[in-house]
Amino acid sequence: MKGIRFGNSIRVQLAAVFIIMLITVVAVSAFINTVFLQRYYISNKQKLIENAYDTLNLLCESYEIESEEFRMRFDKLTTDGALSVVVADSGMDILCSTERESDLMASRLLWRVISGETKNEPGYYAPDHSGGGEKREPPEGAGGSMSEDRIRYSEDYKKIRERVLASTNMYKITTSTDPAMRTDYIELWGYLSGGNLILIRTPLESIRESAEISNRFMLYIGVLIALIGAVVMWFVSKRITEPILELTEISDRMSRMDFDAKYTSGGKNEIGELGEHMNEMAKQLEFSISELKSANAELQRDIEKKEKIESMRSEFISNVSHELKTPIALISGYAEGIRDGIAETENDRNEYLGVIIDESDKMGRLVSNLLELNKLEFGNEKVEMTRFDIVELISNTIASSDIMIKQYGVSVSFEENTPIYVWGDEGKTETVFTNYFTNALRYCRGEKRTEITLSDDDKNVRIQVYNTGDPIPDEALDRIWDKFYKVDKARSREVGGSGVGLSIVKAVMETLNKPFGVINYDNGVGFWFELERA
Repeated sequence: MKGIRFGNSIRVQLAAVFIIMLITVVAVSAFINTVFLQRYYISNKQKLIENAYDTLNLLCESYEIESEEFRMRFDKLTTDGALSVVVADSGMDILCSTERESDLMASRLLWRVISGETKNEPGYYAPDHSGGGEKREPPEGAGGSMSEDRIRYSEDYKKIRERVLASTNMYKITTSTDPAMRTDYIELWGYLSGGNLILIRTPLESIRESAEISNRFMLYIGVLIALIGAVVMWFVSKRITEPILELTEISDRMSRMDFDAKYTSGGKNEIGELGEHMNEMAKQLEFSISELKSANAELQRDIEKKEKIESMRSEFISNVSHELKTPIALISGYAEGIRDGIAETENDRNEYLGVIIDESDKMGRLVSNLLELNKLEFGNEKVEMTRFDIVELISNTIASSDIMIKQYGVSVSFEENTPIYVWGDEGKTETVFTNYFTNALRYCRGEKRTEITLSDDDKNVRIQVYNTGDPIPDEALDRIWDKFYKVDKARSREVGGSGVGLSIVKAVMETLNKPFGVINYDNGVGFWFELERA
């Protein structure tokens, strides 16, 4: 993802957290192993010796020591528990013992008897069956049948370091380390319930060495597991983070108004649910922004329409004031002439009245044209599309304009006789053709010839009205469609033009959504428009 550094990637962070946790678990396990393994091991050995003591007590009470049953059970007990045991009477005569290390065990037991409860405190620890115990000197002849070598060996035990684990009125349990052999032992020594001496001994393997080996093994295994876990976690984290990265990409695209981005990874968990919500949010945002844009466009159109209305209002007032100023002045002047008796004869008065009537008609036509143009520009005119014969419409317009044709002395040419049907608003089409035709009659010069021609391409029919005369200047070709624009104001005044007719043509053709235009020829001008052929 752009903008996210490698170290900040959620995939890297997730994998790092997992690996750190794994290493921490291995390290804590090694620490616990080092600190508590030895204690746990000794505790188990202590329980083993205590159970062996209890079992031997029961065996001594139940069987004769010399019996075969006792020996069989004794061997099984010592073999299963890996125990070294020696049992002696008060005179230190050995009653039974394990074969391994019997001399050393006897020496050890003798040293216990001679040294008393501790190495530094002489005395003979004898049980008191009333529940207590007392220290006393060993009995005469202690050592019994033990050889001088055994007694001499007992002196070596003064060098042994030991630690008391448990003590009762019948026995003590200690740990000891033999400096010469460098071997650790756990021992129980004391008396059986019958008064015989007993020493139970089991070696302790090197706990420290075992812990070191165990920790080393755990380290190797931990490193191996960490490596395997890192690889596994890298791929697992990819599977976990891919949906999150996809959501990040979607949110980034949505921030740039791209709502085509969709969450596709699926899933039934929280991330999948979030993805579905993101998709729904994208739809809602796109819909809301679309509505907002539509409302904004509508508002913009309203503002433009308002500005256009204001501009048109100002322009309308200015143009209407300009256009009406001349006819009003003429009407006023000629009316004052009649009032003041300037027109003395009947003919003069009729002439004055004729001017007044003519100017009033022009004003009426101007107002009528402006009202029609206003309806077209503001879309208040309803368009009624029908199929009609354009040839018949043109022929009827020419026939109804016969008086104007004769007045201007123009020859009109229209040779179409076969019906040609088109689609359009017949009334508005007649308005367009009438404006073209009356303009052609008014501005016809030279040969004073007007030609109406029809041409089609199987889809559209082009109607052109051509009149001889002066071409329209190139700089005025685009402006002739504006309201009140006149190429030659003096001539327009002369022929009675108001500058609104071509604006009406433009408004009608834009309403019908059809093309129109003007073409300059060497000896005249041709105005045209097109309709769909039916």
